[in-house]
Amino acid sequence: MRLLLLADHRVGIEITQYLIEHFPQDLALVVTTAENDIFHESRKRKIPAQVFDTNEALAAQLANAEIDLGVLAWWPKIIKAQLLELPRLGFINTHPSLLPYNRGKHYNFWAIVEEAPFGVSLHCVDDGIDSGDVVAQDRIAYDWCDTGGSLYGKAQEAMVRLFCATYPRLRQGQFPRYPQETNSGSFHRASELEPASHLQLETSYRGREILNLLRARTFPGYPGCWFEENGERYEVRIEIRRTEK
Repeated sequence: MRLLLLADHRVGIEITQYLIEHFPQDLALVVTTAENDIFHESRKRKIPAQVFDTNEALAAQLANAEIDLGVLAWWPKIIKAQLLELPRLGFINTHPSLLPYNRGKHYNFWAIVEEAPFGVSLHCVDDGIDSGDVVAQDRIAYDWCDTGGSLYGKAQEAMVRLFCATYPRLRQGQFPRYPQETNSGSFHRASELEPASHLQLETSYRGREILNLLRARTFPGYPGCWFEENGERYEVRIEIRRTEK
């Protein structure tokens, strides 16, 4: 197996460490977004590593490299056709939702708001957005005490576990592929988050609806739901704790 790994953030670091520890011979090239921990850990272990420039530059560099599989480990950038077509087995993406639910952006927010099934998925990359065949999934349970922030953390941990459990099959090149039933799922764009987080003071909300909105947008370090009055803007977060009856 000759693996092209594009990795970033915590999930990317942990997947890189797993591969270096267990399958270093598979790593043809590790690509990341800066000279970060992924870059230095790979170089320290004599694994080829570099900082991403452009799709065109990387595709040209690897044109004759005979890459078997590409993996996007929490990769933040769009992969274009010239790069997608290089690996013999295509690319596998790590997506933090239970596809086909919450394709696109802000999966943790929309799972709570829509009360949708939540989890993590490995899927084949095609020319759509999170629309390729599913390779493996794990469902994540959540309850009233969860927030957008807690679902983000749960997804990171589950994503690493799922990848590590699945990779031995991926490297054999004989992994299952299940077409997504996209008509029964959901898709959201980044531009939908702010309007959905705007609380209208004169609008009636069901109790369940307003609580879900508030906890979905509760994520330390990020803005909460918001409303405006008399020219001032206010943010709202929430904490729900389970108590004894």
